[in-house]
Amino acid sequence: MANLKTFSGFPIQNLTSDPVPFAQAKTNDPYGGVWSSGGNLNTARNGAVGASHSPLTSGLAYMGQNPGGTKTVTEKYNGTSWTEVNDLSTARTRGGGGGTQTSALASSGYSGTAIIDPVEEFDGTSWSEVAELNTDRYSTSAWGANAEANIVVGGTTGSVTAIAEQFNGSAWTEVADLNTGRIYLAGFGTSYTSGIVAGGSPSPGSDTGAAETWNGSSWTEVSDLNTTRTQAAAYGTDSDNGYVVAGYNYGPNAGSANTENWNGSAWTEVADVSTARWDLGGGGSPSSALIFGGDPGAVATTEEWTFSGIPPTAPAAGYSDAIVGQMYYNSTSGQFKGIKSGGAPIGTWSSGGTMNTARYDQTGAGSQTSALAVGGYVSGPGSALTELYDGSAWTEVGDLNSGRYGQSSSGTQTAALAAGGSHPPSTPAYVESWNGSAWTEVADLNTGRNMTGQAGSSNTANLVFAGQAPQRALTELWNGSSWTEVGDLNEARHAVFGTGSSTAAICAGGNLPPSPYSVNAEVWDGSSWTEVNNLNEKKGRSGTGGISTLALVFAGVVPPITAKTESWDGSSWTEVADVSTARSGGAGTPGTSSSSTKTLLAGGGTPSLSGVTEEWDAADFTINPVTTS
Repeated sequence: MANLKTFSGFPIQNLTSDPVPFAQAKTNDPYGGVWSSGGNLNTARNGAVGASHSPLTSGLAYMGQNPGGTKTVTEKYNGTSWTEVNDLSTARTRGGGGGTQTSALASSGYSGTAIIDPVEEFDGTSWSEVAELNTDRYSTSAWGANAEANIVVGGTTGSVTAIAEQFNGSAWTEVADLNTGRIYLAGFGTSYTSGIVAGGSPSPGSDTGAAETWNGSSWTEVSDLNTTRTQAAAYGTDSDNGYVVAGYNYGPNAGSANTENWNGSAWTEVADVSTARWDLGGGGSPSSALIFGGDPGAVATTEEWTFSGIPPTAPAAGYSDAIVGQMYYNSTSGQFKGIKSGGAPIGTWSSGGTMNTARYDQTGAGSQTSALAVGGYVSGPGSALTELYDGSAWTEVGDLNSGRYGQSSSGTQTAALAAGGSHPPSTPAYVESWNGSAWTEVADLNTGRNMTGQAGSSNTANLVFAGQAPQRALTELWNGSSWTEVGDLNEARHAVFGTGSSTAAICAGGNLPPSPYSVNAEVWDGSSWTEVNNLNEKKGRSGTGGISTLALVFAGVVPPITAKTESWDGSSWTEVADVSTARSGGAGTPGTSSSSTKTLLAGGGTPSLSGVTEEWDAADFTINPVTTS
């Protein structure tokens, strides 16, 4: 008889809850922070600025305006309440800020009738005038570790400017201009030698998501914000870790509550502020910050940002790892349970980098951290755009030779094949091969069609099946130089989900007029298709990932569009975690054995065109109650 203290070499633990995979643990305790209410400003206002490097327990707010006019008011924050201290010498709004509660700078600004020139330094007690900017302006972005290491960027002199100036404690020096001049931009950084700006208005009545990093000598364009905006706040004492908060978006003509984190390569949306606002002030570090004031209505409210500090690779609080082979007793449910490999994956979807061009009916290849998105519908006859994903951001690369949408693709980020598609008014038989940098036209399909499925792990051995114009059951095999017709599907359809290899593939769902969508699934063994267990939900135009015995199908059209994800274990389908945003026509990453545990969904229709990326991370085990049977 087995020792009750051990099982399969593991001690039997007494746990109050089931162990979870790391992906789920991070969902329960995310790498992020939370906003909470703080004490109100004594003087409600908009257009105020803050000490860029002061945490929420030692904040500083100064200048601004309300219906009573522009302000000289300066207030200190202790983590609970604001206290008025000595005023600025010159009233102003929307000037530059930067520094700490004991060493801050107020540069230029607007008096209510004109641009003003005084620059004032705060020593923790009072303000004194120091050297003026070379170019007076307002609605700038500014930051600095203290009053004597500051940079002021962009703004308006009466017209939008790209000018950047840095202060060394005694004089201002003009440095390289921004690539895109703008006003009301947000920025943060270490000192004047390193930082980032994002958003703003390149022209009156407009907003942008464009971002640029500063290395002390030049500006470099990087990934855009996910949400375009102007008049946002920003904070961060490290140029590779900071936040842009709230702001105004001219598209819906509304304030934003979004908070986005910059990790050095991409922006990720995290916790929203409680109340959408714009023209606000803020400051602090990634772990401790605050925002205050703003519009609409020149408010006095303050919100505090606190951050758990758990790095992305660290276990969450209370995290208990799940080990295959382990047996334990769950004292809450009163069950003995065991952990085994395989089965429906326990996973979650999380936000990834946004595509450069939102689109629909594009296709994908590769893996979650090395993906390819091809073609799609933007407008007109179809797009030729190709984008590469590195696990955090998308980069546009060489276009297809023939723009199209509804094509199929498979392979890797460096060796893929794109076949068929729509290029109104035709459905061409075009096929193109990708070598990692460029597309080359190769032999056409025998039968032109769109909305096909495709499987293959390279650009030399692929399978294309189903499609329309008219409805097709047709299957064609690619050997690297030519196409050969092989065994047909049992059911003709289009807009199918398909993944796997040229010798072992799966096809499921699809559009099946006049009955709109199908639940049927079939597997390919290298010579013929065999019907297997159906999907739980009829759907078409889905994202896909995996191999013929371990696959994932997600989102798509039922109708309406769906967020559901189903996992295939080689014999049956199981519903698992939903995607965050229901959509159809998005790109997945088929063709790798790990895609049931790691894949992505990029773009699609919600029904409006989307560039949003979501990443799937799952465990490769299941937890099962121990029974006597």
